[in-house]
Amino acid sequence: MGRQTPLYGLHQELNARLVDFGGWDMPVQYGSQIGEHHAVRRAAGVFDVSHMGIVDVKGARARAFLEYLIANDVAKLSTVGKALYSCLLNEAGGILDDLIVYYLNESWYRVVVNAGTRAKDLAWMRRQGERFGVALTECTDLAMLAIQGPEARAKAARLLPAKAAQDALALATFTAAELSGWFVARTGYTGEDGFEIMLPAADAVPAWRKLNSLGVASCGLGARDTLRLEAGMNLYGNDMDEGTQPYESGLGWTVALAPRERAFIGRAPLESIVKNGSPRKLVGLLLEDRGVLRSHQKVLAPGAGEGEITSGTFSPTLERSIAFARVPSATGERVQVDIRGKLLNAKVVKPPFVRAGKSLVT
Repeated sequence: MGRQTPLYGLHQELNARLVDFGGWDMPVQYGSQIGEHHAVRRAAGVFDVSHMGIVDVKGARARAFLEYLIANDVAKLSTVGKALYSCLLNEAGGILDDLIVYYLNESWYRVVVNAGTRAKDLAWMRRQGERFGVALTECTDLAMLAIQGPEARAKAARLLPAKAAQDALALATFTAAELSGWFVARTGYTGEDGFEIMLPAADAVPAWRKLNSLGVASCGLGARDTLRLEAGMNLYGNDMDEGTQPYESGLGWTVALAPRERAFIGRAPLESIVKNGSPRKLVGLLLEDRGVLRSHQKVLAPGAGEGEITSGTFSPTLERSIAFARVPSATGERVQVDIRGKLLNAKVVKPPFVRAGKSLVT
């Protein structure tokens, strides 16, 4: 048996199919995975993401520490509650994890990391933080719910008192606020609007039940994966890991090489890649023949070489097979994918495939 979130008993009560995910017993689906996917695209769904790591970074040199720790520049954060997406790199420029940093004040930042890497990330952060004199606290007393979809914000706001609800609905995208003892962030991982709410563990089950009563669908990790792939969002361990760098993972936009005087872990190797060019890139694929794209299938790029699918699935929104693939940088607009020894045609596109319920590819 793996680790359990505060919602584990409710997942059992709701007859969720539970699977191991990064050492946690998590719901993959409650009924129809495609139905849960469509619920998020068309109305609203709620996900248990309490397995994610929530780490508070505090100290007089908290900003200096984070500027050194991550590839994006924390100096961009000047408004309380503003969030920043970035990569945590090793000295070779390999991706240890992707994460979100929230700015609460000059001596307090909140960092959210992935479930499967949380122990490794925290150990790395503590080791790097020793010379900055910062305190890192894992917030194990909190649960985390992601409410996503075109109706998500309006319905989630009904969990809060009137003034807090009004403040939540006024949040700009990629910002957060402490409201009635809950940390409400207008962020997400589905390509839809919504909130990610960090709340005391004891509040999680009542909040979930209330959302269900408001018509918000219970959703599992299966729908979360198809939604995030449609939305062009990477999954750690599939589309990036320690053996890949941001520029071959579609994450070059998260690297801030200016100002030049800012030293951060992994900077030198990334500067070399920018100067000389990355030999590989991450692209989107639309399958043009019948079949389903899956991870690790070989991709043949005419005149460029070979690559590999990192994530692939059938897209419920587009009703066709889509994928991310890491391919040679010289790859053109057409490739072939080896599916069980048969070469099928695919078109190279720029992700995302879907945002706000609308197709972005032809």
